[in-house]
Amino acid sequence: MSPEQKAGQVLLPAFIGRDVEAQAALIQRLHLSGSIVMTDNMPHDAQGRVDVAGLGAENHRRQQAVASDGRRWPGIVAVDQEGGAVSRVGAPLTEWPEPMSYGAAGNPDLTRKAGKGLAGELAALGFNLDFAPDTDVTVGPRDPTIGARSMSADPAAAATHGVAFSQGMLDAGVFPTVKHFPGHGSVTADSHLSMPVQPASIDELRARDWKPFQAAVAAGLPIVMTGHIAVPALEPGVPSSLSAPSYAALRGLGFKGVAVTDALNMGAVDKQYPAGAAAVKALAAGADLLLMPSDVAQAHASIVQALASGTLPAARLNEAAQRVATMMIWHARTTPPPGTAGAGVPAGSGAALSAQVSAAAVTVVSGPCRAPLVASSMRVVGGGTGDRERFEAAAARAGLTVGAGPLVSLIGAGGKPAGGDIAVALDAPWPLQGSSAPVKVALYGRTDAAFDALAAVLAGKAPAPGKLPAAVGPFPAGTGCP
Repeated sequence: MSPEQKAGQVLLPAFIGRDVEAQAALIQRLHLSGSIVMTDNMPHDAQGRVDVAGLGAENHRRQQAVASDGRRWPGIVAVDQEGGAVSRVGAPLTEWPEPMSYGAAGNPDLTRKAGKGLAGELAALGFNLDFAPDTDVTVGPRDPTIGARSMSADPAAAATHGVAFSQGMLDAGVFPTVKHFPGHGSVTADSHLSMPVQPASIDELRARDWKPFQAAVAAGLPIVMTGHIAVPALEPGVPSSLSAPSYAALRGLGFKGVAVTDALNMGAVDKQYPAGAAAVKALAAGADLLLMPSDVAQAHASIVQALASGTLPAARLNEAAQRVATMMIWHARTTPPPGTAGAGVPAGSGAALSAQVSAAAVTVVSGPCRAPLVASSMRVVGGGTGDRERFEAAAARAGLTVGAGPLVSLIGAGGKPAGGDIAVALDAPWPLQGSSAPVKVALYGRTDAAFDALAAVLAGKAPAPGKLPAAVGPFPAGTGCP
């Protein structure tokens, strides 16, 4: 490979808009590894749903651009699809609850099936890499960014479910990405806006944040994403995604796969390292794949220039490009291409499994476990756009009416504690801590199936088997109905 080809092989950009031909031309001209497909790249039908046939065709066109460059391995067609709030591809694909559901359900086999179900629908559309699962260990209400994207506050549980979900994804032919090393669930700032600082010692990180990553390495998982988090114990003032000691720490866990940066256009990096500087610094530090540089052409030119000037060692670029190419060669050898038997499943085919996850996760934090919580009718307040409509529809399916009776307060992401008779946290359960309602329920999702699970519990037609995966004020982790 030429220096220009190697520079392209380590870049995974995002594109703006729907001009797939322009995207394909740039992939070919700059020898890019492929692209990540974002929400504004998705084709939609007249009803506003994702046009799955159109999306599959566009992803195929992206692969054609890679093949036209003469490579003997497929390109990366990536997406950010965790389930819950981070879901770039919407209906008619299955809507999955928040990943914290897996920690609440506590069933690794179910978690693995969900990973396979989610990834199978992506594979059918030509995606071969997903930036999921989030294996961060949340510390609770002080965690402003990850929240219900975390599977658990318990490092061992986050590790177990992170590996299970990832193995399910691999079963479906999609690369998982465990993220965000060295751990984003225990910092108190949002790296989309500014650079969080992780004050923990190395020993503290090993005992908590790094356990899921160590488990991922032991399981042979292929990709780890580094976060834009400064760790003074490793390198003060420099985000881990651009820090050589941070990559050394990751490799010190035994990791031999592809290290990908978090998006380089995020505020934590872009403000401090503009233009192509972030790409060169991350690559020199030890990154193998550079995600979403602000200007991919500028990043490409900066890498080629740094290589020519000697500020970027040739051996480092060779290592990174070889890791990415090797990963994709392995994928081509072990995974049937889209459109062939065994390559993906129809959109929406995971609906029953998604419902099973939510039914296993719903948690009664306080209140009766066996009796109906609502006799026949109730009043509803709170929630975000569409939440009440979805809940009322689910209540009707469960034989409940809305208009009189006990007051159910729905609390969305970032919502404040609520009063009434029954408080329901729809995302992370933290707002239940200050809620005065005597009955407190954690749902971990706002899908139709999640609201069905809630309505069934309220009506006394189903148990609430979930357990809190993180402490909520006076309620310790593990709280729930026996």
